[in-house]
Amino acid sequence: MAQPTITLIGGGLVGALLAQQLAGRGFAVEVFEKRPDPRLAGILGRSSASYARGTRPSMDSGGRSINLALAERGLQALRTAGLADDVLRHAVMMRGRMVHTQDGASGLQRYGVDDSEVIWSVSRGALNMLLLDAAEAAGVRFHFGQSLVGADLDRQRIRLADEAGVQRERDAGLLIGADGAGSAVRAAMNAHAPLGERIESLGHGYKELEIPPAGELPPAVLQHSGGHDQFALEPHALHIWPRGGYMCIALPNTEGSFTVTLFLPAQGAAPSFATLPDATAAAAFFREQFPGLLPLIPRFGEDFDSHPVGTLSTLYLERWHLDGRALLLGDAAHAIVPFHGQGMNCGFEDTVVLTDLLAEAPDDSAGVFAEFQRVRQPNADAIAAMALENYVEMRDSVADPHYLAKRELGGALAARIPGHYMTRYRLVTFTHVPYAYALERGRAQDHLLEQLLRDTPNVADIDIEAAARLFQSKLEPLPRLRHG
Repeated sequence: MAQPTITLIGGGLVGALLAQQLAGRGFAVEVFEKRPDPRLAGILGRSSASYARGTRPSMDSGGRSINLALAERGLQALRTAGLADDVLRHAVMMRGRMVHTQDGASGLQRYGVDDSEVIWSVSRGALNMLLLDAAEAAGVRFHFGQSLVGADLDRQRIRLADEAGVQRERDAGLLIGADGAGSAVRAAMNAHAPLGERIESLGHGYKELEIPPAGELPPAVLQHSGGHDQFALEPHALHIWPRGGYMCIALPNTEGSFTVTLFLPAQGAAPSFATLPDATAAAAFFREQFPGLLPLIPRFGEDFDSHPVGTLSTLYLERWHLDGRALLLGDAAHAIVPFHGQGMNCGFEDTVVLTDLLAEAPDDSAGVFAEFQRVRQPNADAIAAMALENYVEMRDSVADPHYLAKRELGGALAARIPGHYMTRYRLVTFTHVPYAYALERGRAQDHLLEQLLRDTPNVADIDIEAAARLFQSKLEPLPRLRHG
């Protein structure tokens, strides 16, 4: 039986990668994207050739984060697509969290055991352009400036509108929505048959700021910042300024700048975005809470007043598909908060699973879509839970003595019994074990760590051999861990 034509709504990161992989398996794929072609229209102010040169601007047109954390799961998907090396050539390695305390001290907390376990800061826009090029080279047809405005899912037809508002209908074939958290495909499916949608707001928002390359800052400002070469801060780290109920983070960009993100409660008593109505109030807040950071952001007022406050929510659906006619994946099915750096990685992992399933049974889309949800939904729910937990860890726990003691004890156990202990963060970030397994295993391990530290809070006083025997007696060996 001939493979079905696939209509894919959304040409962002997940949509472009999925399209490339499906085309590589022989499927005819057409992609409809509401935005203009970023390679021509300059949504980032650059052509795709800028990616090859390793240059990039500081902010995309939507005010969204311009760099993302690429980890092993996403890398494996890019390897499958033959694109990992191209992406890594223009990414910045991050070895761990550089934690900046309020008294001005800082220290690196490694993510993994060594430089074989790192994450990578990548440009969202430049990566999107690379994926679009790769998909087109594989035979995918893209239609930009085309918004989905309606769908007759009984007849498997969709209605599209161009940038002038002119509408047209067309056959959809298999309809796949990779159009993000505000998915038009999800809205059309939900109107046809309720999907059991639930959106849980975090109650916190975020705002983007920027540290420019070191050459744009006065030498006196750089004297104590810890950077080198073109970077104002240590480049090979994700920087965190934890302050309890809120925080700032900064990710490096290839040309030397850092994208800074302030996370605060949206409403309520100070500090919240509601109590910081403008840059003047925000600068006073930064001088008090982030005094070492403020001088590194010379365009603070312009950034704060011109960049919108983003919202943070988690999306849950009971149903991801409408029998064999329509399917959601990535953020369209399971948008999460960004605090584990896994949104893109999870979406990329989706594309590999779906492509393999469709290639194995191209004439059974209903069975494929049901199996895709069965396999991926528990893992999407698990990473959603871990991302929420990681927000608390990042903004508070990283500077907490008890957290640091657990981290120290965990490090000793990982060295002593690597077959029985690996931190949950490493399981999520550097292996391919299911997210649901990482969540369950992490909770079991944390329970034992708490038990060991309950009566002996000083790690130096703990018998590591006895601790190792406890873990080996209570937990099954870790599965065979697949690194890239």
